[in-house]
Amino acid sequence: MPEYPDLTVYLRALAPRVVGQLLEAVRVRGPALVRTAEPALGEAVGKRVLGLRRVGKRLVLVLENDLFLVLHLMISGRLHWRPHLAAVPGRIGLAAFDFPTGTLVLTEASPKKRAQLHLVRGEAGLKALDRGGVEPLEASLEDFAAVVRRENHTLKRTLTDPGLFAAIGNAYSDEILHRAGLSPVALSQKLDDAHVKRLRNATHEVLEGWTERLATEAGDAFPEKVTAFREGMSVHGRYRQPCPVCGAPVQRIVHAENETNYCPACQTGGKLLADRSLSRLLKQDWPRTLEELEESRAATRARMTGARRP
Repeated sequence: MPEYPDLTVYLRALAPRVVGQLLEAVRVRGPALVRTAEPALGEAVGKRVLGLRRVGKRLVLVLENDLFLVLHLMISGRLHWRPHLAAVPGRIGLAAFDFPTGTLVLTEASPKKRAQLHLVRGEAGLKALDRGGVEPLEASLEDFAAVVRRENHTLKRTLTDPGLFAAIGNAYSDEILHRAGLSPVALSQKLDDAHVKRLRNATHEVLEGWTERLATEAGDAFPEKVTAFREGMSVHGRYRQPCPVCGAPVQRIVHAENETNYCPACQTGGKLLADRSLSRLLKQDWPRTLEELEESRAATRARMTGARRP
């Protein structure tokens, strides 16, 4: 799912292309995309784009007549800038937004079409879509600490809860926690002041650093390579690859469609965090440390080698 760095770079790329331009047409192919009936989507057509905003993980086109066109990309939604009146791709295309300067195309590669498009009227309508999370880069240390400790969740859940922090998701929460040297399952209300400060500093470093990195990669072009798995990430998507800080193999916890990646040596004192499904399967055989894990793998390799011998 596009998160703060990706969404910020999208907005930077859209600004010179659409701000001040008339929205000539909206062509929708995804039947479940539009989530509002009043005002009708057709009211957006012919309106000028006055500005751009981000509300959490939602991108907002501010239109004339107090209208807001709000787009949530969800997990697999992506934006593409194409020549004027470009066709909507057949299999993955959901919508096209035509401007005199070109066409903004929305695609979603996943068969589960989750992207959402709202047209709302007035600031009150826009606020109704806001999940309420604070902007992590705008919060003072005191405000940041208050949000972290508001509820007693794991740090992974705290960072990714849109009611607590805006626009942080699975990928960058892994990177933030690794940068801070904190366990993803540490409880938020048990963090002392030094750990909270470390977490806030890591949040700034990761989100600001990746935003500038992605902006530099895109240059003047429209960002096309928006993905949750990027070369240069420390732990996210790097299961069993060496941690760039200490060289220990990155581990993971899998839950539903998400996984948490972490370095045991840097974040959990060498302790392996139990993956729920594997823990139930292996029970007492679940390795507790990196050393036990390597011993288990070595024993497995030895058994397999012995089984292949004639």
